[in-house]
Amino acid sequence: MVVTFCGHAEIASPNIVHSWLKKAMEDLILEGAETFYLGGYGDFDRLAAAVVLKMKRQYPHNESVWVLPYLDCKMNTDGYDTTIYPPLETVPRRFAISRRNKWMVDKADVILAYVTHDWGGAAKTLAYAKRKNKKIILYTNQTFA
Repeated sequence: MVVTFCGHAEIASPNIVHSWLKKAMEDLILEGAETFYLGGYGDFDRLAAAVVLKMKRQYPHNESVWVLPYLDCKMNTDGYDTTIYPPLETVPRRFAISRRNKWMVDKADVILAYVTHDWGGAAKTLAYAKRKNKKIILYTNQTFA
């Protein structure tokens, strides 16, 4: 099972979101999740990557994959098992992240989403996942409150 993440660049309550992510990911791992596609940008992406890395200590067979939006990324890939570049060669750079996000949704079985408002890239990605009838586990403000 492939899991990907969808979330805002800023997190209002990182500790609460961390607890939610950890619990949701552990549940998914117990259901058979083994591959985690990560975006690598913004607070939510960094938090998701940190939780995947932490969960790998307990479940070492899991794979963390950083899905690159650009071929010329110069970011540190420590903490990821591998990177992948979707077929985005012909996509203008300004659309690369949103197209990469759609690719991640298309390839995923489950989306873990931290989307608290209906504008911006995360909200657009979540709407796309809904149109694709993907299984979505959505953070709510009441979770772990």
